[in-house]
Amino acid sequence: MALLHYLFGKKGEDLACEYLKKHGFEILQRNFHSKFGEVDIIAKKDEILHFIEVKSTQGNYEVAYRLDVKKYHKLVKTIQYYFMKHKGEENFQLDLLCVYKDDIKLLENISY
Repeated sequence: MALLHYLFGKKGEDLACEYLKKHGFEILQRNFHSKFGEVDIIAKKDEILHFIEVKSTQGNYEVAYRLDVKKYHKLVKTIQYYFMKHKGEENFQLDLLCVYKDDIKLLENISY
């Protein structure tokens, strides 16, 4: 079951990258890891660095609700770690990309 879950997640991230490229994003890195967590995609568009969490579903529910406060704070800590490793003062935002059976939605600059 874990392998199927991994492959489903990877497929969602692949679709997310295709979507982002079509919409003018440059993919800089996938699956950036830190001891705090992981950012699925780091991309750039219009001089803004986008840290993108990808959530996928085959069901008929709002996948955005799967990003809870705990996961959000892990993402924020991972982004802080990214900037410690990659010195720079870039404009950035945290986005959520939702992959559905027949649609993809990008929710930009999310917060809790």
